[in-house]
Amino acid sequence: MMKTLRFLHLWVGLILGLPLLALGLSGTALVIEPELRAVFTPSVPASPADAAPRSVAEVVDAAAAVAPAGAKPASYAAPSAPGGIATVRFQAPRRTPQGGEHAHNQGGPRPQGGGMPGISVHIDPVTLAVVSTPGLDATIGWIHRLHGNLLIQDRSGRDLVGYLGVIMTALGVTGLVLWWPRPGQWRQSFIVRKAAKGARFHRELHGAAGIWGLAVFLVVSVTGVAIAFPQSIAAGVGAVLPMAAQTQGFAVPKVTPRDGVDPAGVDEAVAIALAASPRPGLALRGASLPQSPDQAIRVVLAPLGGDAPSAVTLMVDPWARQVVEVRDPSTQAAGNKVTGWMRPLHEGEGLGPVYRVLVALSGLLPTLFAITGTSMWWIKRRNRKAGAARAAAILQSAAE
Repeated sequence: MMKTLRFLHLWVGLILGLPLLALGLSGTALVIEPELRAVFTPSVPASPADAAPRSVAEVVDAAAAVAPAGAKPASYAAPSAPGGIATVRFQAPRRTPQGGEHAHNQGGPRPQGGGMPGISVHIDPVTLAVVSTPGLDATIGWIHRLHGNLLIQDRSGRDLVGYLGVIMTALGVTGLVLWWPRPGQWRQSFIVRKAAKGARFHRELHGAAGIWGLAVFLVVSVTGVAIAFPQSIAAGVGAVLPMAAQTQGFAVPKVTPRDGVDPAGVDEAVAIALAASPRPGLALRGASLPQSPDQAIRVVLAPLGGDAPSAVTLMVDPWARQVVEVRDPSTQAAGNKVTGWMRPLHEGEGLGPVYRVLVALSGLLPTLFAITGTSMWWIKRRNRKAGAARAAAILQSAAE
């Protein structure tokens, strides 16, 4: 059994090393995205300390004025701290039959491909000044697509990422079995000895890094599978834990348009959500912008500085002007709490800065595993060939 596990662990790692490496490195980049933006985003003149931010609709309109023609606003993300920058994300404009994009509005900068979905415009919610970071947005948008679907646009790309998450989980488990030390060798199994050279050095580094990072590596891998296959994971969790029906992930429930009634705008929906907030002290974190008349508006409220697991999500029917669903982590059924933690755990949120750093470092492990695993295989292969050549030479000499 151990020989079979070693064979599978080696060759699955060698064959799938490149896509697993890409997922790991892109994941690390996305975890530290706020720091990347802080470094590369140009500074804007500070707004007066007592200045009130504009309404969500005004910020969205200002962002739409510089977005590509045909791009539809999809979501609003409030500043994470007072004086920060808001983000409006757009669905990418449809391409023309000839393959080109629609023309851009005149009189403003052209934002390049941003995060998900499509295009992001960063804007000061007080002055409505646009913060232009086209190169960074294009890069982060590409990284989002690489990590989310390996740059494959249809559902098969997301499924492929989910299956790679299953493989990463299996590699972690089999790696633990293969690493398991013999009696009396436990201490050496957690370190890389100074005297280690060649294949021994790579083996010890491979095992030590794997065992120290295994717990977080497995958490990130399993939660990645849950994000790729939310319905399947929710069904599995619901089979063993009590779970209330609710829309999954970023989806919003369907609503019924009403004749002769104007739907509530995003500002009114935010006001309705704030009035129905299940806890005091919550502030706007973000809101979705309906893409069709039968979609509810998702409003996310959270304590200032709070992580995603502490956020409360309210689904507002813009036609009935009422909240139709509330996701409050403090009152959810056990199964809903489990599924609700999947994305925050995967993205390094909810357990403090140390956990976030560990998640970022776990994304580097596939690269380390690929290098050390390939080096072990190559060195052993070279040594076997050299040994076979020496044996052949000895036999040749004896025959003569």
